[in-house]
Amino acid sequence: MTAARSGPAFSVHDIPFSTYGSWFDISPVVAEKTYAEDLHLVSHQNGMHGVLRLVPLDPTTGDRAETRVEATPALLGWIGESGRVDLAYESPDTVRLRGSGLGIGVFAVAQTLTPFSGTYFFHDPAADAHIFTSYETGRRYRVTLLSGTLAKAAGAQALGRAERGVAVTAEANDTWEIAVEELDTARPPYASSAGFDDIVESARGGFADFVDAVAPWRSSAAPAAELATYVLWSATVQPKGLVTRPGVLMSKHWMDKVWSWDHCFNALALAPGSPELALDQFHLPFDHQDAAGALPDSITHSEVLHNFVKPPIHGWAFGHLRRRLATPPSQDELAEAYDRLTRWTDFWLTARRAPEAELAYYQHGNDSGWDNATTFDPERVVVTADLAAFLILQLHELADLAIELSRPDEAARWTGTAEEMQTALLDQLWTGDRFVARGADTGDTWSSASLLDLMPIALGEHLPGEISSVLADRIKAHLTPYGLATELTTSPHYLADGYWRGPIWAPATVLIEDGLRRAGHHRLADDISVRFRALCEIHGFAENFDALTGTGLRDRAYTWTAASYLLLAEAHAHRDGH
Repeated sequence: MTAARSGPAFSVHDIPFSTYGSWFDISPVVAEKTYAEDLHLVSHQNGMHGVLRLVPLDPTTGDRAETRVEATPALLGWIGESGRVDLAYESPDTVRLRGSGLGIGVFAVAQTLTPFSGTYFFHDPAADAHIFTSYETGRRYRVTLLSGTLAKAAGAQALGRAERGVAVTAEANDTWEIAVEELDTARPPYASSAGFDDIVESARGGFADFVDAVAPWRSSAAPAAELATYVLWSATVQPKGLVTRPGVLMSKHWMDKVWSWDHCFNALALAPGSPELALDQFHLPFDHQDAAGALPDSITHSEVLHNFVKPPIHGWAFGHLRRRLATPPSQDELAEAYDRLTRWTDFWLTARRAPEAELAYYQHGNDSGWDNATTFDPERVVVTADLAAFLILQLHELADLAIELSRPDEAARWTGTAEEMQTALLDQLWTGDRFVARGADTGDTWSSASLLDLMPIALGEHLPGEISSVLADRIKAHLTPYGLATELTTSPHYLADGYWRGPIWAPATVLIEDGLRRAGHHRLADDISVRFRALCEIHGFAENFDALTGTGLRDRAYTWTAASYLLLAEAHAHRDGH
């Protein structure tokens, strides 16, 4: 199936305009929940920084022109009464802008320059271009005039506080063009033989090829599939800094990191159509595995955080991943994954088990990925059933990998450990009608109204039937018209925008839907899938959603949400025979 050549339209207030491989986007979102009046060039090197302000200008007065903004994957446009300005990516680090009837101003966002902060601006004679150099990103931004007239250059070589930037315009019936590049220190003067329309068509083709590879199954039954694919495509960055391989950031808004469980869902969605990128997503956090075997909490361009970890869903994920790849992984690839998963598992079995204990513990809700779930209200250093379930699945995956790698003794050891842990889980945390959590220090036990307490359904076929049925019934109580609330809506602790204390989240949805299906609860799994897909089709790909209204919350362009939609939509399409 061929994508519509223009691709899906979207609002840049919700989803940033960017391209595969780029470390910057064009967006009014300049910080967490902060929207500027004008679109900005926002870089994600050394953090999230709005560097340049892009202002459509009335060519007669030079004042800001009133425009509306339209965006598709290949083309961003400002449209006004007297003309328009268009912007397209020529490459991951270069955009071209063309205007007719409107001008454009390119101004530094930071107006104050100090010896350690802000943006310096000057004309570079060697390149015959204007350059902004940003302390915050550590990069330079070069503006080259290709046609038209440089109407104004303000603040060149200025120190202290000043407006810095250039304004470009042309006669009423003429067009102007500029190129804006993000670069390190120097490169040859900008030169390109490609016309603007050719650049737009190339960008359209690049996205069309990607969506055809990743979502060839799409149809009118999955109307958000192309936009979900764009969210993944546009959030992908090329290797740079501490991002060791092509990486899909969680967002090119403020959640511009790779967290060490989010990446699993992106890898799964990409696996059939973009297998190399999928494997890169799976392995990226493992490139920063520490001496103890732990994965970092998160990775971004210039920062790796080890203050927390994330839940060990990686065995579950890799088992699904290798079955989704068109070409099975080689023995070397299996051996690499096996060694990395072994070290990650050993971390939990040693550093996160008290002496003589059979079950592991989290040190904080952040370790679980469910940062502030009510499961962690009584205590934070807690033995939980979800953690045991994920480790059991990981141990089974290690056993399967050991068999494929002709290591039968190791396979037997992993299987035995999995059986011992499952026995301990059921003996110590199952009460007959629910799973409880236990303080690792105090030994106190409690239950909560959090969906986290029901996550052992992820064990699927490994759970006794009577237990999976009880969990399925309890999961139904969390269903709203939009999906699975992470806290019962009747709970006194429920909060509409309470992060993990109420809103609907994609990863919990996918893990539970998969576990229910493997446990034989297909009707409930179907219902959850239908509701979540409809939620995304109406409300987009937000970080999470209000469980009672469906409204998107927090970051509005979150890749694991888009990936989860694609996973559920693809599975539905295959079940439905499309």
